[in-house]
Amino acid sequence: MKKIICISASNIVHSRNQSTSMLLCEKIDAIVREKGNECEIIDLRSCQLSPCIGCGKCYDSKRCCCDSAFNEIYESIIQSDCIFIVSPHYAPIPAKLSMLLEKMEEITFLHWWKDNNYRSDVYGIPAGIISHGGGSDWALMSYKAMVNDTIANALETIQLKTVAFNTEWETGISFGVSNVTEQSDIFPVQEYEWNTILHKLQTYIDVVLSN
Repeated sequence: MKKIICISASNIVHSRNQSTSMLLCEKIDAIVREKGNECEIIDLRSCQLSPCIGCGKCYDSKRCCCDSAFNEIYESIIQSDCIFIVSPHYAPIPAKLSMLLEKMEEITFLHWWKDNNYRSDVYGIPAGIISHGGGSDWALMSYKAMVNDTIANALETIQLKTVAFNTEWETGISFGVSNVTEQSDIFPVQEYEWNTILHKLQTYIDVVLSN
């Protein structure tokens, strides 16, 4: 049995339980539990993260001196067998995900700078990256470049192991919408082809869990 962490990176509070990132995390949760694993979903909307200020105090403790929410998430990642990061396309990635990644990067980099043989507490943990956005299939390579590749670059510094989907999608997978409709609300309504998404998601999960 593996312990899996699934991070929903969306910042959008008004979406509530209809958040696409959360829906994807819930589907990941169901799939990995069917395989006999345990899964913890972390919804960054409920985490009061703060930006890294580069104080350097994390060098001795390997934890942030002023962000208990980060420390809790980091501890969960350290104790996990693999993680999934589900992120919408923003500019290019959500702010709280940036805060999480930059603090993990700082902890690792400060030690690696002193010792290039240093291995972080999360060294080699497999990581699956899943992005999504409001465009259809034509936008997927753009999401890969802006979201998946950005996250993967950070994970390389942190020393987690980004798991490829295939040779073209070496930094995870991405999903677009099947249809977008306008309503009276300022936000468009996005529709997804969930059966197609679920098939691709199951395939990628199998790849990540096999690492």
